[in-house]
Amino acid sequence: MTATLIWILVALVAVGLYLSWTAGRLDRLHARIDAARAALDAQLLRRASVAQELATSGVLDPAASIVLYEAAHAARQAEEDQREVAESELSQALRAIFAEPPQVEAVRQAPGGEEAARELTEAVRRVPMARRFHNDAVGAARRLREHRKVRWFRLAGHAPFPMAFEMDDEPPTALVERAA
Repeated sequence: MTATLIWILVALVAVGLYLSWTAGRLDRLHARIDAARAALDAQLLRRASVAQELATSGVLDPAASIVLYEAAHAARQAEEDQREVAESELSQALRAIFAEPPQVEAVRQAPGGEEAARELTEAVRRVPMARRFHNDAVGAARRLREHRKVRWFRLAGHAPFPMAFEMDDEPPTALVERAA
């Protein structure tokens, strides 16, 4: 009888340790999501800021400056539920403005244009990477949260279900090709 109780106690302790380890893993994934989202927000803000600086520098023609400035401003001021759309529109504006290599060369030839083009190129290259890291962390947390043990024992607590950040983040071809 006591041997049975000991085995039951050992099994309960093992299950408890496993559930505790799983809850800790889920907590670490949520912390990773928060860090990745902060990095993504920083990269998106940097891209919008560089685009705004370029739009107000006088390097671009007036129509391109207005389009780029409005898209960058909208991306910086967007509410959380409209952020993906605003960032996608900024990506589309960047692709439209820097669709042709002569436009990129014209920017580079202007005073201070080489630095502005380099900063913009770095910013548009970093956004897809930051978004990928964020969405990978979200995917890992979602897969773990879908397990029955996590749902039955409510190991996620009151943490909101993680959402991926979906946007059009394709960089302007002419801008990225020139830098490569």
